Order: sequence, then structure tokens, then C-alpha cells
Amino acid sequence: MQIYWTKINKIIQETPEIRTYLLERPEDFTWVEGSHTHFALEGFNAGDKPNRSLIRHMSISTLPHENAIGITTRIREQCSEFKAILRNLGVGDEVAIFKTHSNVPLNREDKNVYLLSSGVGLATFRPLVLDYLERPDHINQIHSLNIDSSKNFLFTDIFKSAPDKKFTAQFADNRKDYYEEVKKLAADKDGLFYIVGSDEFLLQNIEVLRERGIKPEQMMLDKHEQQLPNFLSFE
Repeated sequence: MQIYWTKINKIIQETPEIRTYLLERPEDFTWVEGSHTHFALEGFNAGDKPNRSLIRHMSISTLPHENAIGITTRIREQCSEFKAILRNLGVGDEVAIFKTHSNVPLNREDKNVYLLSSGVGLATFRPLVLDYLERPDHINQIHSLNIDSSKNFLFTDIFKSAPDKKFTAQFADNRKDYYEEVKKLAADKDGLFYIVGSDEFLLQNIEVLRERGIKPEQMMLDKHEQQLPNFLSFE
């Protein structure tokens, strides 16, 4: 397993609670849209066993051509040891990344694509939308629906409707409005539904979609293959 130690080049305060850390891209480090990585802090591998409290699974919110590895995360006032350390890191400090993988690359199957996300889950979808806007081949259209009760919506420079590019972006600030919209989207019985958020959020969305006849193979989750049956087995 290769561990890449890399520097923080820039920190963007996206909203009062959300930051994007732009990391220097090592020469041989590459990834695809929808990738996540193991993001670790100094000392995580100092002992006999990795210190798991210093490691987190994080989505990469950038594409390789942006020449930076973007890690977007919410840091609340009351937070974990990991987030507390991260909050105090600055430009020039080192972090580690390893075991990078994509569970949700963009499927180009001449279908409509629906991106369903909660809060900072939108960071996973930012590269998918960028990839689509640059190369819309074999995708009919993309519709993004995000719920964030804070109303501090993320990446509004990218997540804005562009009818000429067949891209629509929608934000909801409460669950009732959000799930009403999901029900409407599920009228497309042939669409592909990507879902990113907490496990509870995934299960609620799956239930709504399933009740409306959307099949498991139409749902893309940011989960390893062996975890999918925990969410998508409909017996």
C-alpha cells in the first residue's frame, strides 16, 4: 500500500462550518470522478497498528485536471479529535492519503442521471457534474437535488441550473420538501439514482425510490461492493 504524504496548499472556508482543503497533487497520484480516499493526519502510522482515530474516509471534491486534491468537510464547534486537529492545521502542513477508489463513477448509458445528496455529500458529486459539463456524451441530462437544513448551500457556482447543458440543480432546506421532490424524480422509471449521505439518509431514499418501482441496479451508492447488500437487498 502506497502512502502519499502531501502538503495543504490552500484552505477555502466554503460556509461557516464547511472547509475545502486543497492538497498538493503528487506526480503519480491519479483518481476518477466520485473517488474517495483515506485521509490521515500525522502520527496515524507511528505505532504498531494504525491509529484509526486519525484516519477518515473522505470524498475527493476535485478532478485531476484542477491539479489539486480537494477534501471538503464539515467541522462543527463540538467535533471529534480528528476534526479538532484538522481545524488547527494550516497551509504547508502535511497530511497523508492512501487507498483511493471510486464507487460512483459516472455511468454513461444514455439515461437521465439524478444526484441525491445531503449537506456536504454534495462534495462527492462536484467532480461528476464537472465531468458531465465538460463531456456530456451518453448522458441525457443530470438533475441534482441536495438537502441542507443550514441553508448554506455548497458549490453554488457549479450547482446552478444550465438548461442549455441539460443540467438542473435544486436545493431543499427541509426533509418534507426534499422527499416530495424525490418522489417526483422517481416517476422516471429508467433513470439512474446516485445517493450520497449518512447511512440513514441512504436507507430513507432507497425506501422512497423502491416504493415507486426503482430497482436496486438503478441506485448507485458510495459504498464498497460488499456493503451494498446491507442497503439494496429487497427481500
